Amino acid sequence: MSELVCSLLLLCLLPAVAPLFCYTCVFPAISPLDCIRFPLRCPPGQVCLSSRAVGEKGDFRVVLYEKSCVRPSLCGVTGEKHTMGLNFTFTNECCNTHLCNHAAVPATSYWTGTLLTLLISYSVW
Repeated sequence: MSELVCSLLLLCLLPAVAPLFCYTCVFPAISPLDCIRFPLRCPPGQVCLSSRAVGEKGDFRVVLYEKSCVRPSLCGVTGEKHTMGLNFTFTNECCNTHLCNHAAVPATSYWTGTLLTLLISYSVW
């Protein structure tokens, strides 16, 4: 009987593994807007991600923001990707506390002009 009591006591003393909640974006946001985000329960072993991608083609420049859960191996990663006719340079930053990837990146008037140009060009199509 004492073995059962000791086993139960040991189980009670072990720290509970609580799931991590991070913000995730409904879709990536174009600067200066922050993404429409909502809390997401991350799979075990994942952390919160805030990613920034800058796409350029000539004088045209656009910045995308994304938030989600990722494997720690993707944290601190920077790289390049070519898509939609733009060369994107991305940077991943991670944190590991509940909803820690909440911060919005401050907007500038330059990005407002870029967003307006992008929206006008899409409405012309």
